[in-house]
Amino acid sequence: MSAPAPSQSPSTATRIVIAGAGPAAQALVAQLDKARFTGTITVLSNRDDAPEELLELAMLPQVSVRLGQPASHIDAANRTVATADGMEFAYDQLVIATGSAPVTSPVDGAAQCLSYATIDDAPRVAKGVQKIARELGRRPVGILVGTGAAAGQAEAVLRAKGVRPIRTTARPAAVIPAVVSGPASSMPASAVVFEDGSSMTGDLVVLAEERVSRDGLAASAGLQTAAAGGIVITRDYRTSVPGIWAIGDAAAFDGVRLGLLVAAASAAGACATQLLSAASAAPALQAAA
Repeated sequence: MSAPAPSQSPSTATRIVIAGAGPAAQALVAQLDKARFTGTITVLSNRDDAPEELLELAMLPQVSVRLGQPASHIDAANRTVATADGMEFAYDQLVIATGSAPVTSPVDGAAQCLSYATIDDAPRVAKGVQKIARELGRRPVGILVGTGAAAGQAEAVLRAKGVRPIRTTARPAAVIPAVVSGPASSMPASAVVFEDGSSMTGDLVVLAEERVSRDGLAASAGLQTAAAGGIVITRDYRTSVPGIWAIGDAAAFDGVRLGLLVAAASAAGACATQLLSAASAAPALQAAA
């Protein structure tokens, strides 16, 4: 599932609709623009606000970002997508990038922790660890909360950066900010407290809790989904329904959330190549018909 460089787009006005507006969707838009895609791109977002990166992409002439208009229904036979407020968008190619969600509600104080959900988090966690190590002047001790593949990847990142991880599968009731003296420190939470009142203390806390793919939109349209969640895709990001693709954490390859296998930028690059190839093939197929 490598990411070959996107080829130049044909001049036909192919309509691409992207359900979702997270990092994977943003990366896909950027890749299509880089490849000089000349069709139209409609991004359907469930958020009323938008990060700066998405707003920059929205200024591209071929891109329309519909804030607060999440996709709610797919009519695969007629190749249309309806939004929660009743708008309908026709597509030639549809990409589902609705991401994933935590299985449980956030731990109290989780915003002060380092977190690990996909392999795209590895550089950020590594950078955070390096900063803490510099402030401490020694090898940090890290508390790692979580089970499954995400926690395993997070542990590998911590060990590679010199952290001594203490792993717990018990879910804490809260995480506690670091207690520092002197000037305010940028160090994150350094302890966890459990429901029974017991606690664990270290130099940092990393949450790598389980997440579930947001695949309800795909499932309702008859797309094949994995037993553990996620839209089933092939190596070229195709779903079980022609004209529909999936990238990011909404997708699953070989039963595993895609975000744990492929970085968002790599998936977006490879998917963009496939979309451009599909757009190039469409006029020839129409002519033959």
